[in-house]
Amino acid sequence: MKSKLWIQKALTMCSLIALFGTTSMVAVAGTGKAVGELKINGGGSTTETSFVTVNGEPAQTGRSVFDSSNISTPEGMTATVNLGKAGKILLGSNSSFTLNSDGALISGTLTSGTVTVLSAARAVTVRTLKGETVELNAGETASASSATASSKAASSGDNDWVIWALIFGGAAVAVVLAATADNDTNIGGGATVTSPTR
Repeated sequence: MKSKLWIQKALTMCSLIALFGTTSMVAVAGTGKAVGELKINGGGSTTETSFVTVNGEPAQTGRSVFDSSNISTPEGMTATVNLGKAGKILLGSNSSFTLNSDGALISGTLTSGTVTVLSAARAVTVRTLKGETVELNAGETASASSATASSKAASSGDNDWVIWALIFGGAAVAVVLAATADNDTNIGGGATVTSPTR
């Protein structure tokens, strides 16, 4: 009887230790709140072993990005990180960037390649490979080997909506002008109206 009670107590104690140990590890491994989403561009000419990676793991479009994530791009591929209200950044080919964001501010360390700010509520702070800090506004690019920002013209894809708005706006104005001109000549233009003969 005593041995049976001792075995039950030993099994209960082992189960509690195992339960406590695993829940502690899960709590330590928690990554926190996602700050953005990754979109991968390119890759048509790359090999099967070329991946955009997040913290060393191959990533696909739509992957969540967390604070302090390291994002690396291979040759021929770029990555856009959408950080919601904080802004959007583009990592060029052969880039490695450790992202820091709290949902309102964007900063990070660029150890290789380039980073371009596509949009941002506030200036983006980038620490380069030389250890210097660069403040980037929308449309500016930083290189890991340079301590200065350079302006980059927005890509045509970013302004496609402007072109379509101009086309549809012009068509709408033309239709309104044509309809107005037709009404002016028939009603108030002094034209003689004749009735058909019966």
